[in-house]
This record gives sequence, structure tokens and C-alpha cells, in this order.
Amino acid sequence: MNTDTGINRRMITVSIMLATIIQALDGTIANVALPHMQGSLSASQDQITWVLTSFIVAAAIATPLTGWLCDRFGQKNVFLASVAGFTIASVLCGLSSSLTEIVVARLLQGIFGAALVPLSQATLLDINPREKHGSAMAVWGMGVMIGPILGPTLGGWLTDSYNWRWVFFINVPVGALAFYGIWRYIRPVAAPRKMRFDAFGFITLSLAIGALQMLLDRGEQNDWFASTETWVEAILLAISFAWFVGHTLTTPPGKSFFDYRLLKNANYVSGLLFIFIVGLVLFATRALTPTMLQGLMGYPAAVAGLVTAPSGLGTMVAMMVVGRLVGRFDLRLLLGTGFAITAFSLWQMSQYTLVLSQSDIVWPGVIQGLGLGLVFVPLSAATFATLSPEMRAEGTAIYSLVRNIGSSIGIALVQTLLVRNTQAMHASLVEKVNITNPALLNNVATPDAALALNNEITRQASMIAYVNDFWLMTLLTLAVIPLLLLVRPPAKLAAPAVDHAAME
Repeated sequence: MNTDTGINRRMITVSIMLATIIQALDGTIANVALPHMQGSLSASQDQITWVLTSFIVAAAIATPLTGWLCDRFGQKNVFLASVAGFTIASVLCGLSSSLTEIVVARLLQGIFGAALVPLSQATLLDINPREKHGSAMAVWGMGVMIGPILGPTLGGWLTDSYNWRWVFFINVPVGALAFYGIWRYIRPVAAPRKMRFDAFGFITLSLAIGALQMLLDRGEQNDWFASTETWVEAILLAISFAWFVGHTLTTPPGKSFFDYRLLKNANYVSGLLFIFIVGLVLFATRALTPTMLQGLMGYPAAVAGLVTAPSGLGTMVAMMVVGRLVGRFDLRLLLGTGFAITAFSLWQMSQYTLVLSQSDIVWPGVIQGLGLGLVFVPLSAATFATLSPEMRAEGTAIYSLVRNIGSSIGIALVQTLLVRNTQAMHASLVEKVNITNPALLNNVATPDAALALNNEITRQASMIAYVNDFWLMTLLTLAVIPLLLLVRPPAKLAAPAVDHAAME
């Protein structure tokens, strides 16, 4: 066996990060192409959103399977199958000629892609000694975080320059390189086969996750609990999750779908709490800025993507720096600094008005990216510092799932508040418009003038609603900082790395 695995470690890192990036990109890259798909596939506005929803729901349901699949078939085999399946499904998406075909292909994409992010994280932790986990998580975090940020920009460019099908075809060469690298450089490790597949646990958890995702994705469109569909999803969620929890607690470890021994690790549980909050607070702001720029300020999609993309630069810079700081400084200090910087950027956004320059958008985004990078890396390092290697595949899968659920809840929360606050602010502003004022009466003498006045009131109301959302995110981020006392700094001990590097 080759004892100098430095070259292999680099090649493994490149290979698995390629796989991570294509999966992370595909969560957002198709968003800007939806109008083009709608016309090409003869779909309605409601129907075309299934291109996004099908991928999200399938990935959410399949993610918890990662631990059992690795136990049954081996981590390398699951990785290879996931990359191959995801790449083939991408081709099917690009070749689709009907809505049904692309929704089925996106379901396959979500199923095969679900394991890519947790497996990349687990593999990086395995091939690096503990003292290098900070640097490893910095590399992993860049792929996970940069993908969703660059997705809309890359998707807009591909759609405008070629057509929407290239949004999916772009995955083929990247997926092929990732597959070759994983096959060539990762050493296969025998599957333990200690876990029994718990069909009841998987079904109840899948129903709960699927119902939650559907409720969050379609809640605003259905006016939440004014809709029968939302009530059905909420009841299904409650019943399924209750059954899952009861079943897990009464089933011995190794025989249940979810190993509850993970919850006995204090650092891991604290990490789950914080990554949920990160998803809830920080990812939600990513959903606000593009719609504000395009809906209120008339930015074209490509320009909106360009002015929001620099936030990814801030994230990359922070992750490259903080990877070297983990192990030298208290993780709580790094996390606190990251949350404080993020809160400052959100406060800057809460000062937005309808008159903004592009630099007013770029710099708060860059600062937020810096804060996000400072949070993400030490949080990942702290979460898995005391987790045994044999539990990493399942642990990283649940970690990714909780982050995605937090993101879904955060996005649903800010979008709901945005709609409701816009309506409330519109009503409040209209009350202050006194039609008996002679100056106002002369200016709204015609229907067109009255319509223009109403449109301006709507714009002002929407801006106030966006500002209120940014204020809420600011306060929630500040409220997280005292919870850092729950994090226990890991002991500075070097743990031996599991040799997953193939021989030269």
C-alpha cells in the first residue's frame, strides 16, 4: 500500500468536490430557465414548478438512506452509483420533450443526487487526520455554498447563450470526471453490513419529510391552512413523524432506520441545532434579494445574478482563511465572529430603499458571504469532531437533511411574511392617502393616474415588507449567538485517518 497518500488525497478531494458542486448547482440552476421550459414543454405556471419541487422532495426523502446504503454496499460503490445515476438523469432531463418526462427525470436526479453531499463530507473527514478537518470542511463548504450562489448566474447564461437543455447537459462532462476520479483514487472498503433495513422506519420518515416539503413548497400558493391540501399534508406529517419517533425509540440500535445513538453525542446535537438555524436564517436571505432586484427595481435576471454572485467570493475567502484557523482558536469564537458579521450585513440590508446602486447590493452580499464562511467551516468541524468514523455516513446525511429542512422553512417563512406584510403595508399607506387634498385630487383625476399612484404605493409597501424581513433575519441571527455556549470545543487530539486513498 502506498503510504504517501498526499497526491491521492488531492485527487480524491477534486473528484468528490466536482460531484458535490453539480448536485449543489442543480438545486438552483434550473430556476431561471423555468419560463423557457414552460413554453417548450407546454406547461402552465403551476405545473412547471414541479421541475423544482420534484427534485427537492426526492432528494429530501432519499438523503436519510445514505447511511444504510453505505453499510450495505460500501461507501465507494454508493458514491459511484450516485454520480452515474445523477449524470444519466441529467441527460434525461435535457432530452425531455414533455412535462411528465422531465418531472420523472428530476425525481431520479434527486434520488441519485441525495447521497452526493453527505458522502463528500464523510469522505473528506475520513481521508484527513483530525487536525486537518478544518481545512477539509473549508473545501467541502465552498462546494456546498458556492453551488446555490452561482446556480442562477450560470443557469441564466446557459439559457440565454444556448437553451434551457444545457442547464442539465453541463453536468455530463463534470459528472464523468467525478466518476473517473472516485473510481480511480478511492480505495474500496468492505461494507460492514451491520444495519438491517428498517422498512417501517424508512416509510414513516419518508412520508413525514415528503409531507413537510410539500407543505412548505405549496403552502403560500395554497394560502396555507385555508387549503384542504395543506391540512392533509400537516396531518400526514404529524402522524408519520410520531410513528417514526415512537418506532425508533422502541427499536434496538442497528435495527432501526435512524441510529438514535447519534443524539447521545452532545456536539453532534448542538451542530444539528446550529445548522438548522443557519439554513433557517441565512439561506432565506438568498431567496429575498433576487426577487427584490427583479420585481421592484427592474433588474434583468442576468444582472441580478451578477450583483448577487460576489457574495460567493466572500464565502470562498472566509473559508480559505478559517480552514487554517480551526484548531488554533476556540471554535465558539470563530462561530460568534461569523454570526456577528452576518448580522451586520443583514442590518445593512435592512437599510435598503427603492433607490440603490449596484455597490449597495454587492458589498452587504460580500460581507454576508464572509460571515457565512466563518460559520460554516468551524460548525462542521465541531459537529463531527467527536463522532466515530463508522457513524459518519449516517451522521453527515442527517446533517445535510436538517440543513435543507431549515432552508425550506426559512424560505417559506420569509416569503409568507413578505406577502402578508406587503398587503398590510399597502392598506396602511392607502389610509394615509387623503383624496380630499386638492393637489392629490388633481393628480389622480384620470384612471391612468390613479393606477400609477396605486402601483407606486404597492412598490413602497413591498419595499417595507422586504426591509421587515431583513430586520427579522438580523434579530434571529443575533439571538443565535448566546446559544454558542452549548458547543463544547473538541479535544485537540489527532485521530488516525481511515485510508480511503487508492494505490498509485
